Amino acid sequence: MIRKFTIDETCLDDANNPAVTTVGVSNHHIHLCRADMEVLFGKGYELTPKKPLTQPGQFAAEETLTVVGTKAMIEKVRILGPLRNETQVELSETEARMAGIEALLRDSGDLEGTLGCILMGPNGHLVLEHGVICAATHLHLHTDEAARLGIKDHQRVDIYIRSDNKSGCLFDVPARVGELHAKDLHIDTDEANTFKINANSRALILLNENKQ
Repeated sequence: MIRKFTIDETCLDDANNPAVTTVGVSNHHIHLCRADMEVLFGKGYELTPKKPLTQPGQFAAEETLTVVGTKAMIEKVRILGPLRNETQVELSETEARMAGIEALLRDSGDLEGTLGCILMGPNGHLVLEHGVICAATHLHLHTDEAARLGIKDHQRVDIYIRSDNKSGCLFDVPARVGELHAKDLHIDTDEANTFKINANSRALILLNENKQ
């Protein structure tokens, strides 16, 4: 089936349009659980916040790790806080392939059946049995923002992206709705290069009544 859209480009220039969102590029990063952090950094170690992220309460830490695959190492991979219940490594498909790491395309937190890698820190190394993924594109929305648009948590939407010299659509993008979310489209570096994303890039949320 061919999907047909009529898009008013002027909508993307209206900062007050609730269907317009910023585009955040998610570089490779790591979420750690408490036990794994203490193996890598030492007992009782705490992350040092470097800068806040778009999502409330989340931050990029000063600390980094080296991710080791069968072909190469990826150095200085940033840790994001706060700590989670389970360690998760997020890579782009390109860098995972170059490092010799099998990273399945998954939603963040969906780690069942994933494979692992080796993590190297200043206090030691960790053989991660599972938890390496390529994070699927997703849209963050605060509860109030989602209500204005009529979007429910986990509902799938289509997205039109425009940068300075390229545009296109992403289909069936899941929405993550909650009190601790802020409106932002998250894509990885591979997708950002495809769409030539920059600081001026904006996206338009396209609702499809057939999607829930």
